[in-house]
Amino acid sequence: MIRFALLMLVTTSLYAADSAVDIDTAATLYQAGQIRVQVRASLTSMPAHVRQLFAADTSAKLSEQQLGAVTAAAEKGFRIDVFEPAALAALAANLDLATVKKAQAFLDGDLGRRMVADDVASATLDEANIDKVMSGALSSPSTAQRDALIDKLEHAARYTESTVQIFLTMGQAVAVGTAIGSGTDRTAVEARARKSGEASRAELEDSMREPLRRLLAYGYRNLSDSDLRHLLSFLDSSAGKRYVSAYIAAMDAGFDAMGRRCGEHLGGTLRELALAQSAAVTDSAPASAPPPPP
Repeated sequence: MIRFALLMLVTTSLYAADSAVDIDTAATLYQAGQIRVQVRASLTSMPAHVRQLFAADTSAKLSEQQLGAVTAAAEKGFRIDVFEPAALAALAANLDLATVKKAQAFLDGDLGRRMVADDVASATLDEANIDKVMSGALSSPSTAQRDALIDKLEHAARYTESTVQIFLTMGQAVAVGTAIGSGTDRTAVEARARKSGEASRAELEDSMREPLRRLLAYGYRNLSDSDLRHLLSFLDSSAGKRYVSAYIAAMDAGFDAMGRRCGEHLGGTLRELALAQSAAVTDSAPASAPPPPP
């Protein structure tokens, strides 16, 4: 029995070694997909969004000084140099050489290059236009057939699923990082954050699917129906499915790393502010009256 267990362990280790690729190999796909450009575009407005989330939390009631600390922590945490090491490691761990070759061939082809260009254009849209697209105020002509293709693409790319996952990961990571930075026990915080995220996952996916489908349709407005069918064919292939899974794992790991870094900075700063406030209160308290004379 022990020998069998050891054999299984060795076999699993060998399989894992064969399945993963090195960082440099994963980086070729990362570069071909221009992921850095797309992620960096999303990071510009992240400090303001994180501050808004904390400001909207009526149970916390943070002061302006504390909200300033939120902004500063987000600026330190949500950086491409924090994102990339974790994202590339996860990308490499979830790829194999066969997938890399097929995905690279697709991305290097005419359709792949045009798809990536459209992805970059969507990622770099200003927020006002993103809001218009997602609300339906800004759209491109379509047909029932094209709508059906976009719907299939949204599912094949796991577009809504991955977006919601990133959102939940980021929130949980900030909460855990804040606990670590403030010296609070992270276990209970992590459990609460995960439970809250899972409870809201289905509702978030339902509410975000149509707006994100509109964004996908608008982003690929210059691709023909034939292009969309070829793109869908790649995403439905075994290599395409594995590439999508690896991409999602990379995004999840990268945003987790940034969220934790942000939280750690925030937790440390909030702890310092609390200590400073406590010291100020102590210093301003009136001195005890001397005892009366005997």
